[in-house]
Amino acid sequence: MNGPEIQIDFAPELRLFVPTKRRDGRSTVVTDGVSTLGHVVESLGVPLTEAGRLLADGREVPVSHIPVAGEFIEVRAVERPQRVPGAPLRFLLDVHLGTLARRLRLLGVDAAYENEDIGDPALAALSARERRVLLSRDRGLLHRRELWAGAYVYSHRTEDQLRDVLGRFAPELAPWSRCTACNAPLREADKESVGDRLEHGTRTAYDVFAECGSCERVYWRGAHHASLEAIVDDAVREFGHVNAAAHRPE
Repeated sequence: MNGPEIQIDFAPELRLFVPTKRRDGRSTVVTDGVSTLGHVVESLGVPLTEAGRLLADGREVPVSHIPVAGEFIEVRAVERPQRVPGAPLRFLLDVHLGTLARRLRLLGVDAAYENEDIGDPALAALSARERRVLLSRDRGLLHRRELWAGAYVYSHRTEDQLRDVLGRFAPELAPWSRCTACNAPLREADKESVGDRLEHGTRTAYDVFAECGSCERVYWRGAHHASLEAIVDDAVREFGHVNAAAHRPE
C-alpha cells in the first residue's frame, strides 16, 4: 500500500493477532486510500469476528469506513456478552475442538461438531447455511467471507475454552439435556425399554436412565458422574442456572 498514513491501536486482547512490532500501543500504517477499515484491520491479522467497536478520532465508524490521512484508529475488543443476531444461539466447532463440543453439549448448548477435516470452505458454508457461530483456533478460517458468524478460541486448555465461550456468548444452559455424542436432545427412559443395551451390572445397579432420540445412546449416573457434575456445577454457578427439566445422565 502507498497512500495516506494512519495511526492504529489494537485493544490488548487483540494484539496476539498482529505482528510483534505493532503490539505496543499505536503504530503507523500506510493505506492505499481506497480500502475499507475492515480490510485494513484484517490485513494486519485481526479477524473481524474478534473486532468490536471501531473508532476514528474518537467517533465510532463502520467496517466500511475509508480511513483518511492522519486519522487515529482504535480497534476495540468484542464486548461481552456478545449478542449474535437471530435465534436460537447455536455453535459449530471445527475438528480440533471435540472435547469442548462435548462439554458444551453436557451443559445443554447446541454444539455441532465436525470430527473430520471437511475443509475451511465447507465449514464456513455450513456455518452460513445453519446460522451457527463457528468456533475455531484457525485464524485463517475466521477470515473467510462466507462465514455467518465466528469466534476465535483463545486457549489450548478445555477448561479455559469453555469459560471463554460461556462468558463471551452467555448461552442458555440446560445441563444433562443433550447427547454428548451426537448433540441431539435426550429423553427419559425406563429400564425395560433400554435394558437390552445395558451390561448386566448396569441393569442391576441403576434405575434412572435417559436416552438419545437420535443415536439411541443410553445415559445413567455412572462412575464418571461426579466429575461431570463438578463441571456442570462450576459452569452453572458462574454463568447460568439449571433447567428444572434437565436429565441427569452419566
